[in-house]
Amino acid sequence: MTQPHSGHAGVSPTAADDLETGSTASIGAIFAQLTTDFTTLMKQEVALAKAEVTQSAKQAGKGAGFGAGAGVAAYMVAFFASIALWWWIGGLLGSNGDRSLGWSAVIVAILWAIIAAILAAMAKSSFNNVSGIRQTAETAKKIPDALKGEDH
Repeated sequence: MTQPHSGHAGVSPTAADDLETGSTASIGAIFAQLTTDFTTLMKQEVALAKAEVTQSAKQAGKGAGFGAGAGVAAYMVAFFASIALWWWIGGLLGSNGDRSLGWSAVIVAILWAIIAAILAAMAKSSFNNVSGIRQTAETAKKIPDALKGEDH
């Protein structure tokens, strides 16, 4: 007859009961319990990773949708503002007709190239700050220590 489990930390209930009663389990039983515990641990880690990835993907999708809408609106603003700027600069360059409008188009294109370079640098910086699944990575690093019986 076994006594109620006293709650040894890090020891399965079966192994704890065997320790309390003084009985010894076979190597096969210990290995089976270790395999079960390890399988449970792996399932929990996979579930944690899935939850973290799902949450990150939802946030990224939401942000991408809003960003796409803002991008379309900004494109329309930039398009019409560029046309207005093009004609305004053409008027400042003189009354050479097509020649002044041509040079004003080049000036507007150069301005847009500068803006594109700045935005590309900002995008690269933003992508470099993507964190990934930190919590899963942290707990996965602890698995080898847990198998050795160490607690960190």
